[in-house]
Amino acid sequence: MSSPRIGVLALQGDVREHLGALRAVGADPVPVRRRPELDAVDALLIPGGESTTMSHLLRELELTDPLRARLADGMPAYGSCAGMILLATEIVDAGAEGRAAIPLGGVDMTVRRNAFGRQVDSFEGDVAFAGLDDPVHAVFIRAPWVERVGPGVQVLAEAAGHPVAVRHGAVLATSFHPEVTGDRRIHRLFVDIVTRKA
Repeated sequence: MSSPRIGVLALQGDVREHLGALRAVGADPVPVRRRPELDAVDALLIPGGESTTMSHLLRELELTDPLRARLADGMPAYGSCAGMILLATEIVDAGAEGRAAIPLGGVDMTVRRNAFGRQVDSFEGDVAFAGLDDPVHAVFIRAPWVERVGPGVQVLAEAAGHPVAVRHGAVLATSFHPEVTGDRRIHRLFVDIVTRKA
């Protein structure tokens, strides 16, 4: 099979770092900002950033409904930090009326925004990750956590007693930022999900 074409939602966040990480593990990554670009990819990675700002941009660019439809049709997706928030079915403390973060419904879960605190409370630590032999060095930046998972959602990692990495079918989400560490195992897992090897 040829390299999967994986889009990186290029509205905010570590877009370049995710593009590089995906390229390093054998994908054909492309930035996605418009509907035709979304329609042309096999899968989508939603990076970190500010979830309410990203939601505003999704609305402005008329990507919300097409993205929900692709997810409902089974498109593989991976969200880190703000991406995890957007992939949820329910968001606690979603933000101000009219500017709230939009749940796209990729994973049956409830996520709390900024659960670990403000920017000043950002931290790093090693977490055990299901299916990987060695812990993942996780970088949490104003990170969310998961408060509820639905049936069929696999918890892959926990921190402070809450899930911080989950998988629901072909959709993966982490509250931390693997793109900044040089550890490519999570990006490789996502590529394997896209190519149906995991």
